[in-house]
Formats: sequence, C-alpha cells, structure tokens
Amino acid sequence: MQRLETVSYMYDRRVPTRRSPAPEERRRDPERTRRLILDAASAEFGAHGYAGARIGAIASRAGVNVQLISYYFDGKEGLYQALSAEWAERRRDIVPPGTPLPEQLRRYAMEAVHNPEGARLLAWNGLEYTGPDDEADGQERHERMLADTVAELKAKQEAGELSKDFDPAALTVMLMAAAMVTTTLPHVIDGVCGTDPTSPVIVDHFADQVAMLAKAIGL
Repeated sequence: MQRLETVSYMYDRRVPTRRSPAPEERRRDPERTRRLILDAASAEFGAHGYAGARIGAIASRAGVNVQLISYYFDGKEGLYQALSAEWAERRRDIVPPGTPLPEQLRRYAMEAVHNPEGARLLAWNGLEYTGPDDEADGQERHERMLADTVAELKAKQEAGELSKDFDPAALTVMLMAAAMVTTTLPHVIDGVCGTDPTSPVIVDHFADQVAMLAKAIGL
C-alpha cells in the first residue's frame, strides 16, 4: 500500500496542473515583463538553439512564472518569432539605408561583441536547418534580408565596379560567413591565430579585415 502511495505521489509531481498567471503576476508592468522574458529567451536560444532551449529555463532566467511566456507570447514558437522580429528591427539600426557594403560587413561582424546572443542564434539557425520547408529558423525572413545585398552586388556589376566573374548570391553568402567567423569558428581562430576569439580587440580586428576584403574586390 505504501508503495502505491509513493508511485501516485511521483506521478503527481511529474504532471503538474497547468494554471493561468496569478493576478499579482498580471499586474506587473507588462513591458518590463516582456523585456525580461525576451532577454532571457535570447540567452537561452543563443546557448542551446531553438530545439535545445527550454521554456522552463527561460522562465527561470527571467524570474517569472512559466505561464507568463504563454500569456505574452503564446509559447516557445511565438517567443522565437518575437526575437526574430526584434533582429529585423536591430538590423535597420545597424546598417541604415545607404551604408556602404564594407561598413555593413564590419558592423555585422561586430555583433559578436555588441549582441553575442543574436550572433549565436543566427549560427544555430544554420545548424538546425532541415530543408526548404523548415520554418522555425525564419528562413524566408533571412532570404529577404540578404536579397538587398544580392541586388546591390548585381548593380555594381552592371556599373562595372565588380567583376562579372562573381556570382552575387554566392558572394553574399561568403561575405556573411566571413563576418560571422568569430562566432562560428572560434576554435579555428584560436588554433590558427593563437588569439582569444571572444576578445573585443580580436573581433574588431577581424571586422576590419572583412571590410578590407570587401573593398579589395571592388565593393
């Protein structure tokens, strides 16, 4: 009989009853609460990717009840989409219209210092990509973002400023990969260059090198 009571107790602990946020939780400053959740989600997604991130861990980081994430964002996917929308807004701040392409690349590379979780999240998107039908990583949004750069490179080719030997789409991808190298290949930087890839000085150095490369090929 005691064993049955123990099993029942363990089962109850494994499957807690879901509840709505308590009244005092709803009375919190909603913008502050949303900000806490978004910041915690950025750190959790950046550390573990979309698949590995846990709602409970995000709630713990934010210091809120897990039900508030569903209340404000309708769960994990809605929270991820909110972060993706914030990245789109941040991109406009990083590279306002008219920013020269070499400077765009330099600024994107510096995101490893200014917004490391965002840079890591973008890298995770690639690691978790499963094909054209994958919507979790915001693939369509990224394609729209990079289409502007491809169009700019095509215009430079038509103006005779960039060799027609380059494939504008392939070149865009290569330059993007170069700008993210301190996030995606830190072990290679450490092994080849013998430097700390997380150092702001080193990131700044690589950012300048990427911009220099863009200028060297006519951008």
